[in-house]
Amino acid sequence: MRHAPRETLARHLHDHAFAAVVLCGGYVEAGDTGRHWMEAGDVLLHQAWESHLDRFGRRGAEVLVLEIDDAAASRLSGRIADPDALVRLAERDRAEAARLMLAELGPKPSRPADWPDLLAQALNDDPALCLGAWADARGLRLGSVSRGFRQVFGMAPVGYRLVQRTRRAIAAVRATAEPLSFIAQDCGFADQAHMSRAIRRLARTTPAALRKAA
Repeated sequence: MRHAPRETLARHLHDHAFAAVVLCGGYVEAGDTGRHWMEAGDVLLHQAWESHLDRFGRRGAEVLVLEIDDAAASRLSGRIADPDALVRLAERDRAEAARLMLAELGPKPSRPADWPDLLAQALNDDPALCLGAWADARGLRLGSVSRGFRQVFGMAPVGYRLVQRTRRAIAAVRATAEPLSFIAQDCGFADQAHMSRAIRRLARTTPAALRKAA
């Protein structure tokens, strides 16, 4: 995929897991797993039903997209030494290119975070987080936090928190045999019906169908 200089992709959702391998240029992605600064050689892994927005730099970017298994995306990000070799392999066998990419994925240096990144991480860690208490602890006004977070991530913290709860519920539905009512309570939903509506909005299917497919 080729993206023009200064291009912006509004927040969008992907139904399937995939890896984005940056071949040249760079961009910033802000989504369900936080904010990521991407440049040539970087790899970002995405699970199914993740959403994010992308802002491309002055050079634009060229990105190789490879389909992967959902479980493989748990590592999130990394770097590969030779993206050009990966492209050549992908021209012949995309599945083998994805396998090699995952096998050779090395660590990526971390980047200093500011408060929107810290809030996104806090909501990932605890979808029951009280936004008011979080803002007060850092001397920030809740209204300013909401506006600033939306500018970075394309949605308000309340909506982001609901997405994290829903993704956690989807994982539990697919991986366990726990009653749906228990999962709903454990993930912070008002009741099972509330959880089911949230899952249908995000994954466009029902908890029962997710469990049957898993």
